[in-house]
Amino acid sequence: MKFFIKVMKALSDPNRVKMTKMLQHKPMCVCEIQTALGIAQSTASKHLKILEDADLVTSFKDGLWVNYGVADGSASPFAANMIGNLKHWLEDEREIKELNKILPNIDRHDIVNKN
Repeated sequence: MKFFIKVMKALSDPNRVKMTKMLQHKPMCVCEIQTALGIAQSTASKHLKILEDADLVTSFKDGLWVNYGVADGSASPFAANMIGNLKHWLEDEREIKELNKILPNIDRHDIVNKN
């Protein structure tokens, strides 16, 4: 039951649900996620750590970048079930629709060059 609760708690925060939904579309770095959600980088990183600990998200290095993506679900049947269902859930929600519109325009290179 402990791991089931961990998965459910990880998805109990609206920003973590949004992150999971965004990562279903493409792998993203912290700065892209931060920009999309309008939150601090430290906040985005903390949320990603919670999602990763629940096996909902994975991280992988790509040169200097650390990318995050949706996990394949092999580590936990609870995480696999939620990942599978989230692909179909919430697509009609206003906030998710808005994120889906802006995602193609968010690029890490543009973000880094602004700073």
